[in-house]
Amino acid sequence: LQLVESGGGLVQSGGSLRLSCEVSGFAPDDYAVGWFRQAPGKEREGVSCLSSLGTVYYADSVKGRFAISRDSANGMVFLQMNNLNTEDTAVYYCTALPGFWGRQCTYYRGTYYAGLVDYWGEGTQVTVSS
Repeated sequence: LQLVESGGGLVQSGGSLRLSCEVSGFAPDDYAVGWFRQAPGKEREGVSCLSSLGTVYYADSVKGRFAISRDSANGMVFLQMNNLNTEDTAVYYCTALPGFWGRQCTYYRGTYYAGLVDYWGEGTQVTVSS
């Protein structure tokens, strides 16, 4: 099972980026897929999740600005990020969670459960300048 992120980069405050995650070795519909991020000196925090049952979660800090989507036919997961600000600067990780806990997005809430998420990509850097 492999997840490979792309689409990170440098953008000015107020700009947009679209992160992509290519998934292989499993059917995205059978897992919760989502994104964590980690800023320098901070813990990894859950940003967004799309569960195997279609439940969607967004952290309060990104609601209304970020949108997660899944193209199961092509093995892709996306995170559209709009109206970015400097607080969004972080390494973003694509993740997947199978089984019972993949039917919901509990493990993506906050920073406590990151260690319980099974599969991680290598991460892509997003830097937002003021």
